[in-house]
Formats: sequence, structure tokens, C-alpha cells
Amino acid sequence: MAVRLLWHIRRRAKKHRVELCFTPTYASWANPIEAHFGPLRQFTIANSNHPNYTVKTRALQVYPRWCNATARPPQRPAAERKERARI
Repeated sequence: MAVRLLWHIRRRAKKHRVELCFTPTYASWANPIEAHFGPLRQFTIANSNHPNYTVKTRALQVYPRWCNATARPPQRPAAERKERARI
């Protein structure tokens, strides 16, 4: 059952030109999403003492806006660029 489901997922991903990234279970260090939520947690929640939920929510909303305003194109290593060009 699991093999058939995985085959179906890969087929749909290929059809819709989606790149799948399988990460090991319980490996947050390998999860690309953790790269976004880690700093969010560190800069807005850790070691903070927000007086109420509204102030905390505003702090959480400011961080993504700042990230988007100061975003730069991703710097990819040469080996990764070469591999993507090959595909």
C-alpha cells in the first residue's frame, strides 16, 4: 500500500513539475522549513515577555515582512547549479 501511494505521489509531482524533498523522520535539521521557522522562533518568541497575545501576534507578523523586504536571491553552490542545469 505504501509503495503504491508513494508511486502515485511521485507521478502527480512529476505531472505538476513539483520537486519533492524527502527528509528523515525526526530530523528537523534536514527539514528546509526549519530554516524559516527556527529564526522566527528565535527572534520573536525566545527570551521574550510579551504582555498579551496581540503584542505577540504583531511581533510574529513583523518578522516575515522584514524578511521579505530584505530578501536576496538564494546563493546556490556551483555543484548544485551544475546538477540543476543537467536535469
